[in-house]
Amino acid sequence: MTAALPNLPALTPDDALNAICPYWTMFPLDFPLGALADGRPGEWVLDPFCGRGTTLFAARKLQMPSVGIDSNLVAVAIAQAKLVSPRPASIVRLAGELLDGPAAREPQGEFWRWAYSPAVLQALCRLRAGLIGREDAVAVGLRGVLLGCLHGQRNKRAASYLSNQMPRTYATKPAGAVRFWRARAMSPPELDVLEVIARHARRRYGRAPAPVPGAVRLGEAAQALAGMRRRFDWVITSPPYPGMATYRPDGWLRGWLLGGPPAPDYDRAGQLGALRGELFIAGLARVWRATAARCRPGARLFVRFGALPSGRGGDPGELLLSSLRLAGGWEVRSLRCAGVPPGNGARQAGQLPGAGEHVPEVDLLALRAG
Repeated sequence: MTAALPNLPALTPDDALNAICPYWTMFPLDFPLGALADGRPGEWVLDPFCGRGTTLFAARKLQMPSVGIDSNLVAVAIAQAKLVSPRPASIVRLAGELLDGPAAREPQGEFWRWAYSPAVLQALCRLRAGLIGREDAVAVGLRGVLLGCLHGQRNKRAASYLSNQMPRTYATKPAGAVRFWRARAMSPPELDVLEVIARHARRRYGRAPAPVPGAVRLGEAAQALAGMRRRFDWVITSPPYPGMATYRPDGWLRGWLLGGPPAPDYDRAGQLGALRGELFIAGLARVWRATAARCRPGARLFVRFGALPSGRGGDPGELLLSSLRLAGGWEVRSLRCAGVPPGNGARQAGQLPGAGEHVPEVDLLALRAG
């Protein structure tokens, strides 16, 4: 079955908020924008595997309220930041107040001495302590800004990231990071944390789209959906690929900023991507079944799905079709090849370069039966 998605809306300068923080897996903004091209303002959108909230941002851009669900705390914090509309000056003011607060306890160990200068580390600890438990719009925006500038590449221009040299998308594990920095004699940068925050806040929230109702839930999708009363008209999502269960350890440093431990968490419990074969199909079907129960008849389900470069998880199209048949409640209308991930890693399988030949991803469209 083949079908093309609708024509894509043009990207505009207000899309900067969608890039507030990179995440280990993501799909490009044009996918949900294209899927929602026939949507109308006020129709509700759901993403049961929302990741960093690209679907939610697309819905906001089109004035469509949305709900996202994810089991990863870092993903939820990033997605929440795309639904709020704090003024950049308010974000900077709150950051200044927290930085002027009492000294905060710092994590100990060689990694932390190499990753951040003493002043930057203390500033991060004060911000971390002051933001834990706060869910007002300004705090959510500041949290998103901090997650986005917490670690990344060093450049010759004004500093954009607070750490020593590190990838933007995922956090290097402590032992490997220290070896890298020591071998190259790379000391952490001395910089003005508030200045970096102000620059990111102006860029991300200076031209944000008009706000619309929305929420992001932390938890397993089927369980979260069972507790909702909202009815949805659209579902746009990309489930974890089989075998992709590195979200927690790869996001460990951002997890620490949100109140987690100062070390990688390798626990795979509760992650759909940790499953394979029939167990994965059954887990995915459970989500599709719960999703159908919360959708109006005729609601559209758009799914982008693929596999890791190794291809060991199985054929993406067959896995999707099997899970939907097992779930019931959905009529598949099209299944088409979405191509291989681009070199910039904008799709899930593109995040693992060098792991083997990429498996082509698929786009599926189904309608809620009834």
